[in-house]
Amino acid sequence: MNATPEVLFVCVHNQGRSQMAAALLDHHGAGRVQVRSAGSAPADSVNPAVVEVMAELGIDISRELPKKLLTADVEASDVVITMGCGDACPIFPGKRYEDWALSDPSGQGPDAVREIRDEIDARVRQLLSELVGPPG
Repeated sequence: MNATPEVLFVCVHNQGRSQMAAALLDHHGAGRVQVRSAGSAPADSVNPAVVEVMAELGIDISRELPKKLLTADVEASDVVITMGCGDACPIFPGKRYEDWALSDPSGQGPDAVREIRDEIDARVRQLLSELVGPPG
């Protein structure tokens, strides 16, 4: 693993779960991890309900755009977290892969998305603790 671990979050459209996870890990990691997110079939924009519930935490993702999953992104990452993209993610030896089974926020209102966000937040905090230990 690199001195600064690199984490990639992947979901199909890169408009909800992976965007929240990346923003939360970047926020909590405070420079101790490199974070990116991508999708196997990216949408045109981030889900508005996702933007809204992240703003409630003081995290602005309103300018984020869904990105296409590239093999180079996977290759550069130490940890790859998938969220419903299955076999669309290339596999490289020596990487840590996890699949987080999470509800899809697409078509959900803020209350449902808030629950998904909170579950992602708990998982992100656990991952961060495993990668770099508790906050300084």
